[in-house]
Amino acid sequence: MSAFMALATKVERRTGNSGWIDVVWTFGLGFAGIAGALLPFGNGPMSRRLLVATLALAWALRLGLHIARRTSGIAEDPRYARLKSDWGGDAPRQLARMLQMQALASIPLGLGIVLAAHKPMPSLGWGDLAGIAVFAAGLAGGAVADGQLRAFARSNRGGVCDYGLWRWSRHPNYFFECVLWCSYAVIALGAGYPWGWLALLAPACITLLLTRISGIPPLEEHMLAKHGDAYRAYQSRTSALIPLPPKGAT
Repeated sequence: MSAFMALATKVERRTGNSGWIDVVWTFGLGFAGIAGALLPFGNGPMSRRLLVATLALAWALRLGLHIARRTSGIAEDPRYARLKSDWGGDAPRQLARMLQMQALASIPLGLGIVLAAHKPMPSLGWGDLAGIAVFAAGLAGGAVADGQLRAFARSNRGGVCDYGLWRWSRHPNYFFECVLWCSYAVIALGAGYPWGWLALLAPACITLLLTRISGIPPLEEHMLAKHGDAYRAYQSRTSALIPLPPKGAT
């Protein structure tokens, strides 16, 4: 992940578009997770290792291609653009440092994939099926949320997207991303595999990142600056993360 984020640094400097950072991060983490799942160590059966590697590949392709398509249509990611503006002339060094910190923060996510893949139960069972169901819910929900936002942007109506899943949550894509990462913990947990409990770090890490650090806080700040009172009204009636009925809805 350190190497991938060094690549992201170079891509950002060459293109001037910080949106490509998240594309490189997504495919980098997907590659690292797949490699960790398939490497021949531990007692996990090949069936589970292939299953988990397939889940990691599906996640990386869905999210990575979505972010790439979005990035190709913008000049900058507003979150990174704000940081670069605040850093001024020191932006290249500060950004490179921050991306290496992102690589470090990715460890719990990759670890969750590896622990799920190498669970030593000899054959697939109910835990694996439950994990697949959780993963599918997270992947599908995220795809629907991103599709609704993309359709809203194409409609040229302007303002704040407030329909579909976005009527129930200000960040439904983030919610379903958190759900998806729970799938690896569901697969990893089981009697006789104490290391599996460490897989809970994956959903905990992604939830912390999205709700407290790199997701909701800078995005909310950007949306407030862009839409002002319209977004404040949206905030007052709409849950930040977990989809809930809007306040005042009948």
